[in-house]
Amino acid sequence: MHKVEVNVGVNVTEANRREAEENQEHLDEHHIKSVDILGAVGSGKTMLIEKLTPLLQKRGVKVGAIVGDCYGDDDYQRINALHIPTQNLNTGTECHLDAHMVHHALHKLPLDDINFLFIENVGNMVCPTDFPVGSHKRVVIVSVTEGDDVVNKHPAIFRECQIGIINKVDLAEAVGASVERMERDMRRHNSNIRILKTNLRKGVGIEALADLLLEN
Repeated sequence: MHKVEVNVGVNVTEANRREAEENQEHLDEHHIKSVDILGAVGSGKTMLIEKLTPLLQKRGVKVGAIVGDCYGDDDYQRINALHIPTQNLNTGTECHLDAHMVHHALHKLPLDDINFLFIENVGNMVCPTDFPVGSHKRVVIVSVTEGDDVVNKHPAIFRECQIGIINKVDLAEAVGASVERMERDMRRHNSNIRILKTNLRKGVGIEALADLLLEN
């Protein structure tokens, strides 16, 4: 019997990387900064966009968004209610956005009317890690309600992100979570990560996050 080795994974990820670079070049041509928001379902990704958008608009930033979900348009409807250019992407059985999907969404957006683009990835702490979509920054958000071991269980995603957000810090005591442990684990897996602690529902930490996102 012949042994056949098929290196499909390497080819797929490399093709995605090349298309992600092309997406970023396309955004650069239109002078658009972009951020890929990663995190589990319920961590606060959509609310992050809801809270940041009016704040950025007050600073003169023209915001747009691409919203990813396996199915449906619940998050898309929330973001579309902000009256910004928005595209919905359903991935079906795929647990992450990829650069090719984002490429098509970019060509449906009025890029000349946008100078900051949110890309909300599918709610998953594993799959999106190896599939950059062409954003200039990657942000990962976790909430204390996921347990204070959530960071240590998903080290790879934190290594790929420039900003880490610990959300719902007001609930830490109630759920028995240590924010200090979560922050310590983030730094252990990525010594360069910028960490913010937020209570998005009350707007705590939003100003500081806006400052980070607009940094060069």
